[in-house]
Amino acid sequence: MSKTVIIGLCGRSGTGKGYVAGKFLAYGIPSVDTDAVYREMTAPADHLSPCMKELVTAFGRNIALPDRSLNRRALSETVFAKGNREALTTLNRITHKHILEETRRIIDRYRSDDTTAVIVDAPLLFESGFDAYCDCTVCVTAPTEVSVQRIVARDGITENTAHQRLRTQIAQEELIRRCDYQIENGLNEKTLDEQVEAVVHDILSRFHGSEEQLDIEL
Repeated sequence: MSKTVIIGLCGRSGTGKGYVAGKFLAYGIPSVDTDAVYREMTAPADHLSPCMKELVTAFGRNIALPDRSLNRRALSETVFAKGNREALTTLNRITHKHILEETRRIIDRYRSDDTTAVIVDAPLLFESGFDAYCDCTVCVTAPTEVSVQRIVARDGITENTAHQRLRTQIAQEELIRRCDYQIENGLNEKTLDEQVEAVVHDILSRFHGSEEQLDIEL
């Protein structure tokens, strides 16, 4: 069984991380969307999930709806109350632990299928510590104004609010510095495809040697 390379994918809001992750599928590289993992473990269910149980213990029964899903508004009001930094720290500690556990279970299934590489799409890759479990990291970037327009179109918020959101996130330059690779996702589709191809070639060469041994059409 060959090594399954774990690729951490990060980027600021509006850079199009999910779209770029989809590009890797053309090379047989699937992705684990950690946001989707979190939504699944806080979705309606017959019983509270382990993650929801810890959240309820930490923040109270009002953060769980009658269908045992997460009451995001109630949780947000608690966590982001003025001066409640400790609550945010607690939230991240609980959620990151459970997301990481489930993400690793998913990756183990890919390993058992002898998958060549898997992307971990984690917006908070470094803040959560997920980067420690990755073999290499890729930062998706975009011009600020492009990101702002994408956020506005996606979330229906004002440009000013989109700018404010970006200001709370790690600077793009810092993510570039921390990551092994950068993929610029501006408005040129051909350039994007070329960048993804180059990154895939380099990663597979680094961790698997000859690409001719892989069951992937490059």
